[in-house]
Amino acid sequence: MSSKKKAKRFYKEASVSTLDDGFGVKLDSRNLRTPGKQALIIPHLHIAQLIADEWNAQGEYILAETMAVTRLINVAIERTPDNRDGLISEVEKYAGTDLLCYREDNLRVLAERQTQLWDPVLAWAERAHGIILKPISGIVHMPQAQDSLSKAAEFAEQQNNIDLTLLAHFTASFGSAILAIALMEGYLTASKALELSRLDELYQIELWGQDEEAAERSDNISAEILALASILDNPQDVQAGRGRDIVTKINNGNTD
Repeated sequence: MSSKKKAKRFYKEASVSTLDDGFGVKLDSRNLRTPGKQALIIPHLHIAQLIADEWNAQGEYILAETMAVTRLINVAIERTPDNRDGLISEVEKYAGTDLLCYREDNLRVLAERQTQLWDPVLAWAERAHGIILKPISGIVHMPQAQDSLSKAAEFAEQQNNIDLTLLAHFTASFGSAILAIALMEGYLTASKALELSRLDELYQIELWGQDEEAAERSDNISAEILALASILDNPQDVQAGRGRDIVTKINNGNTD
C-alpha cells in the first residue's frame, strides 16, 4: 500500500474570477496558484471554468490524477516557456516516425482498414499544411522528407504555450503528430483521433478480446484525452471581447 497521503479538500467552492491579464480560479476566497506558486492566469474564460469544474468535482480528497486540465495548464505555465524548443523538437521527431505511416504487412483486413482510415488524414495534412509523409508496409524505419518534418515543427512553433503543451501531449498519446495536428485544427474530433490511434489495438481486441486491466488503462487514457480536448472548445460567446462581462454575470448569479 502506498504511504503517500492524500490531500483533504480544504475549500467549499471553486469559482472563476477576473484578473488584469485574463481569468483565474478561486478556492473560496483564495486565488488558485500552480504547484510552484506561480499565478494561475488563464487567457480564456472557458478554460478557467473547466479548471473550476475539476476542483468542484473533488470529493473528500483532492485527486490530482482526475484533473487533467488543471495539470496541463500548470505545465503550460511553469515548464513550457523554458521548454518550447524541446516540445517543438518532439513533435518533429514523432512526425518522422508517425504512426500513420507504418502499415500492417501480413494481416490483409487490418492493412485495408489502415489504408481506408489513415490515408485521408495524411492527405489532409498534405493539403492543409504541406506535410507529405509516405506510408510503408512493416516496421522498418523509413526517413521522411526533412521539408515535411520542418513544416510539422513550424506548426508547433506557431502555437501559444497552452496549445503547444496540448499538441505535444496529444502527439505522445497518439504516437502521431499528424493525428494531434488534425485534432488541434478541428479536422478530427478527439474521439475519432483516439479511434484512429488505436486501430491496431482495436483489431486485436476484435480477434482476442480485452482483459480488464488493459480496458481500464485504455478508458483512463481516453477520459484524459477527451477532457483535454475540451480546452480547444472556445465558445463564441466567451471570446475576449465578452468574456469579462460574462464572468461578472456568473459571479453575480446571473447567466441571462
